[in-house]
Amino acid sequence: MTDTPKRSFETITITEFREAGGTEAWPVLGDGAATFFRTGSLAESARLVEAIAAIEGMAGHPPAIDIRDDGVTVRLLTRSDEWWGMSREDVERARSIVAAAATLGLRPDRSVVQAVGPIVIGARDVKAVMPFWRALLGYEYRPDSPDEDLIDPADRGPGLWFEDADELAEGRNRMHFAVWVPLEQAEARVAAAVAAGGKVIFDKAAPAWWTLADPEGNEADVATTMNR
Repeated sequence: MTDTPKRSFETITITEFREAGGTEAWPVLGDGAATFFRTGSLAESARLVEAIAAIEGMAGHPPAIDIRDDGVTVRLLTRSDEWWGMSREDVERARSIVAAAATLGLRPDRSVVQAVGPIVIGARDVKAVMPFWRALLGYEYRPDSPDEDLIDPADRGPGLWFEDADELAEGRNRMHFAVWVPLEQAEARVAAAVAAGGKVIFDKAAPAWWTLADPEGNEADVATTMNR
């Protein structure tokens, strides 16, 4: 028996994906581009998934799909041992999926998508800390960045990213998570969190990310893929 050869993809940057044409409904949120198709029932959602599955070549590079009775969220991401990100094939998939949805009278809605994660853990000895979290969660090392990232092999839970705690300011939390939103929603999301009692503690990297804290100092990032 011979091993199945690995597929090769033409990798592209987030900016190249965004400017490719036909991808306007697909904001890139962390690892992958996503959009949402609102439906009227679980049966209609299932018909959309069936239409996506029928697209030529889709089985060779399938999207991640979350199906609910009010709609379907689709995420596109190219993954290999060397690359986690966007590819030319993702551009074609984005166009084909929107076209397939249109035949059912469904349109993409980028306004309701977001991605939560990774959970960011500060550690003074990352190599010593990562095995504990890997064992606890049943996660695996991310192939393209095994020294700092853990992932859920079932692709359901948020990833973990480990940063050097020595780089954190004194008194800062050593664990927080990121909330990825489309660029046009980021400032409103930050403002809403501040209005709800939070405060911005770091904004020099905006619009790539803002770091906020709740009234007791627990932190989270509002992040976009701009300038990445």
